[in-house]
Amino acid sequence: MTSNNDAEHQKDSESASLSRRNFLTGASAIAAGSALLASQQAKAAGPVGRPKTMLVKNAEVLVTMDKDRREIKNGGMYIEDGVIKQVDSTDKLPKTAEYVIDMKGHVVLPGLVNTHHHLYQHLTRVAPACQDGNVWNWLKVLYPMWAKMTPDSERLAVQVGLAEMALSGTTTVFDHQYVFPNGCKIDDAIGVAKDMGIRFHASRGSMSLGQSKGGLPPDSCVETESNILSDCQRVIDKYHDMNPGSMTRIVLAPCSPFSVTDDLMIESAKLARKHKCGLHTHLAESLDEERYTLKKYGLRPVGVMEKFGWLGEDVWFAHSVHINDEEIQKYKTTGSGFAHCPSSNMRLASGMAPVKKCRDAGVKVGIGVDGSSSNDCSHMLAEVRQAMLLARTLLSENPGGPPEDKKAWISARDVLEIATLGGAAILQRDDIGSLAAGKRADFFSVGINKVGFSGGSMVDPVASLIFCAPQSADWTVVDGRVIVKDGNVETLDLPVAIEKLNAASIKLVNG
Repeated sequence: MTSNNDAEHQKDSESASLSRRNFLTGASAIAAGSALLASQQAKAAGPVGRPKTMLVKNAEVLVTMDKDRREIKNGGMYIEDGVIKQVDSTDKLPKTAEYVIDMKGHVVLPGLVNTHHHLYQHLTRVAPACQDGNVWNWLKVLYPMWAKMTPDSERLAVQVGLAEMALSGTTTVFDHQYVFPNGCKIDDAIGVAKDMGIRFHASRGSMSLGQSKGGLPPDSCVETESNILSDCQRVIDKYHDMNPGSMTRIVLAPCSPFSVTDDLMIESAKLARKHKCGLHTHLAESLDEERYTLKKYGLRPVGVMEKFGWLGEDVWFAHSVHINDEEIQKYKTTGSGFAHCPSSNMRLASGMAPVKKCRDAGVKVGIGVDGSSSNDCSHMLAEVRQAMLLARTLLSENPGGPPEDKKAWISARDVLEIATLGGAAILQRDDIGSLAAGKRADFFSVGINKVGFSGGSMVDPVASLIFCAPQSADWTVVDGRVIVKDGNVETLDLPVAIEKLNAASIKLVNG
């Protein structure tokens, strides 16, 4: 039997216990909420921190693309501060590091380099009114839609586009943005790339020749030359970084011969060369363009570029579908290159670029996915595969059909080289494109134990990446930072970004 004092004491104890439980429960909830918020804030703030040291080990095959084109079984790398220090078989590497990635069952390759894209075009992917038609018809439909783009919708497009790139093994992206309506700036895209940890070559593109002056784009989509050049200077001063390992570089990129004035082409080249920026434009993509330059200048597109001083080591063109043997030699002798965009060229019925002939002549060639409204895909491995297949299709036009000599054919390893070392050369970078000591730690991996590789493909897992259906990257690392882990983007809340982009796209296309 308990006394009143005992009962009250028990009641007080129960109350105290309940209070403690409430406090602990509440504290746990607050701590969990704080941890979740901190995680979300960290993810929103930018790329995960780069470990001081990283060990990549046990790869089924590590494709180096080094000078000897080594493919190392059970290969790996040792990395410090984002720089590769050693590439070898796993048993010859250090045993520990701050961050260890076991690549057993994976093929590891240098990060792919995308040399031509229009990330903002994710907003108008598969737009119904331009699903069927050539380049000029396609542009006429889309120009008014792009004129409605806002900074917020642009950032969403860039986020999702860069995520798609990273998920297909791309570590360096050149983006050609040339439409800046409603307060949009190239700064928006640069900021997104920085937050996501993608190596980014951003173009301050431009259009200055509207319909009222004989150009193709509507006047609502063009800018004045003075505003363009002034902003080019601003962007160069603020962002252009020529240091080894730089994450951001600026390219000056007037859109095309039929959308800019002669003076803008000439002045852009002067400004770019003053600051050691790259120069880029669309060229020789379609026969419509060729007819336009012949009528206006009496010259083919490459001749117009020569007239403007637009040939050189710092220049590469998008497409170059319609170039002849003489023009290929001009590319070679001047050091000019081009971005091959096979899916876009097929989608818009532009034609087949002479990639093999250009490579054999010593011309620099890279691969670009082109815009997500003309390719409708930003999967770089898919584009690499398409480059091989389209080059083989072109062989069918040889008299008597495709040659028996295998040297006339582009191989899987050829197109992988174009997409890595070729892209690095196009962008004038010697710090990426291969996995070798002294290079930046840009690489990706694909697991080979997947249904898409099953049934004999493991005899040559490297070629399987190209011949078999395109797969997504399991890991993507840029400058020693993990961007994709186990097939998930680590530096962006991708489902939320997709949902927001879809809403913005529907509004823009249907509005």
